[in-house]
Amino acid sequence: MSQITKDVVLAQLKQVTGPDFEGDVVSLGLVSDIFIADNKVFFSITVPSDRAQAMEPLRLRAEKLVKDIPGVAGALVTLTAERKGGRTSDDAPQSRPKPVSPPAPQPRPAAHAHAAPQPQAKPGIPGVGKIIAVASGKGGVGKSTTSVNIAVGLQALGLKVGILDADIYGPSMPRLLGISGRPETVNGRIMKPMSNYGLKVMSMGFLVEEETPMIWRGPMVMSALNQMMREVEWGNLDVMVVDMPPGTGDAQLTMAQQVPLAGAVIVSTPQDLALIDARKGLNMFNKVNVPLLGIVENMSYFIAPDTGKRYDIFGHGGAQREAERLNVPFLGAVPLDMQIRELSDAGMPITVKEPDSPHAQIYRDIAAKVWSQVSGGSTRAAPKIVFE
Repeated sequence: MSQITKDVVLAQLKQVTGPDFEGDVVSLGLVSDIFIADNKVFFSITVPSDRAQAMEPLRLRAEKLVKDIPGVAGALVTLTAERKGGRTSDDAPQSRPKPVSPPAPQPRPAAHAHAAPQPQAKPGIPGVGKIIAVASGKGGVGKSTTSVNIAVGLQALGLKVGILDADIYGPSMPRLLGISGRPETVNGRIMKPMSNYGLKVMSMGFLVEEETPMIWRGPMVMSALNQMMREVEWGNLDVMVVDMPPGTGDAQLTMAQQVPLAGAVIVSTPQDLALIDARKGLNMFNKVNVPLLGIVENMSYFIAPDTGKRYDIFGHGGAQREAERLNVPFLGAVPLDMQIRELSDAGMPITVKEPDSPHAQIYRDIAAKVWSQVSGGSTRAAPKIVFE
C-alpha cells in the first residue's frame, strides 16, 4: 500500500482546474493545509464567495481524485471563501478594457424608496422538522450528556429524533451513545447516519479516531458542519438536537446563520463563574434572533448515597435566578449523580438504561418543556436544497 502524504495529495490535485482559474488549484495556492488521519484526507479549496454553488463540480472532482489515491479510505473536501494568498478571477488582471465610468444609476420608483430589504429565508435540512441547539458558555458543564438525554426524552414523546454533534474539536456522541465504526455512503458522497437507541447520529468522531486532534481554522469547521447537516441521509425526523461546542465561536454562528433553529437550550452549573459564560451564550443567540427555550441547571446538587444528605457543591439555584432575571424559562435542575456519569461513560444514557429513575424523569420533563415551545408550527420536511 502506498504511503499517503501531503505531497502525493497535492500532486493529484494539480489535475483540478476551474472555469474561474488561470491554472490548477495547487499552483494558485487555493488548497488549505492538508490534514491526514486514519487514511482519510481533509482539506478545503478557496473559491470566490459568489461562485461557491457553481464550483461544486470542482469540489466533487477534487474529492474523487483524492479518493482514487491508493490507500485513501475517504476524503472530506470543502469550499471556503477565506483568502489564502492564491488568486481567482475576483482579482485576476482583466485582458478586456473596462468602461471608463460606470453607468449612471437609474432612479428607483418612489413607492420603493423606503422599502426595507427582506431577510432571506434560511434553508432547512431536508427531511428534518425542528432543529434545537443545546449550548453552553463554557466546557465541563455536562452539555453533551444533557443533549443526549433530552434527545431520548423527545423520543419518549413518540418523536423521530436525530443528533448532530457540532463539536468538531471534541466530539462526544460516539462515546455517549456507545457507537463505533464508520458511516456508509450513498453514491460515494451522501453519508448514512450512525444509529443507536433509535436515534440517528452524525459526528466528526465517526470519521477520525478519538485521539486525533482536529487542527482546523474557522472556514473548515463551518464547511464541515454544512456537509454533516446537508450531505447526510437523515430521512424524516421530527426534531434534530444539535450538541454545540462550548463558547460562542464559528460553529454557533454557522448553525444560527445557515439553518432555521427553532430555539436554543443553555446548560449551566449553578456557580457565578459558569453563569457569566452562560450569559454570553444567551446574548449571542439573542443577537442572531434564535429563540431562547430556557436554561438547564446541571450538577445542581448532590445527594450522598450513604446518608441521603444533600450537598450544594457548586451552589444551588443560580441558573434559575438567572432565568428569572432574563425572563426566559427555567427548564429544570439536574443533580450531580455518579450513576449519570457512569452510564454516560459506558455509552448508555440514563434515560435509556434506567428510564424509571428520578433522574430520567427530570430529563423527560425538560424535553417535554422544550417540545411544547417549538411544536406550535408544522414539522413537515424542509424543501430540497442545493448543496453548497
